[in-house]
Amino acid sequence: MDLHNIREDYSKQALSRKQCLADPLKQFERWLNEAITAKVCEPTAMNLATVNEQGKPSSRVVLLKEVNAQGFVFFTNYHSQKGQALAHMPFAALNFFWGELERQVRIEGRVEKLSPEQSDAYFATRPYTSQVGAWASEQSAVISSKNQLLTKAAMIAAKHPLKIPRPPHWGGYVVIPEMVEFWQGRPSRLHDRIRYRLVNGSWVIERLSP
Repeated sequence: MDLHNIREDYSKQALSRKQCLADPLKQFERWLNEAITAKVCEPTAMNLATVNEQGKPSSRVVLLKEVNAQGFVFFTNYHSQKGQALAHMPFAALNFFWGELERQVRIEGRVEKLSPEQSDAYFATRPYTSQVGAWASEQSAVISSKNQLLTKAAMIAAKHPLKIPRPPHWGGYVVIPEMVEFWQGRPSRLHDRIRYRLVNGSWVIERLSP
């Protein structure tokens, strides 16, 4: 299989410094809304990269659940591989890719846990089956078979047929951005890249070479 000649020439839109809002979170919300309107596949899916105690990077796709004045919010099992990595090194990188719009957004920043009250509030909005799954899954742990997981889920559902409290090992994180880059594909690989850097509490906006 020859991969050398697989390429797309991007030309749908452009991105100038003048188009960008002063706040990268507001700019991100604008682009996210455009991705949702365009019916991009999984517009809230983001690649989350972390580093473990040995300095080895790892990445996986998770879903963005909120964008607020503080940053980008997602939820997971604290005992998972990413949870353990964040406990050791509370920094992460995010990447959104919206191919239909020829766009991506990169984010780097510090990570903090949400308060128990915030995690409780979101957990209460999850579908019942997802609540059961949060209790049943020891995320990233080796299991002997799928039946082991299904049996545990059935036991939890029988114990809590109507309402399930949030597991203490499950909750939210917020990625507080220190860098946000907006990438718009352009012809001849001369892509538009606008970067926001946090310097002394203020955002510096720069154009980067592609």
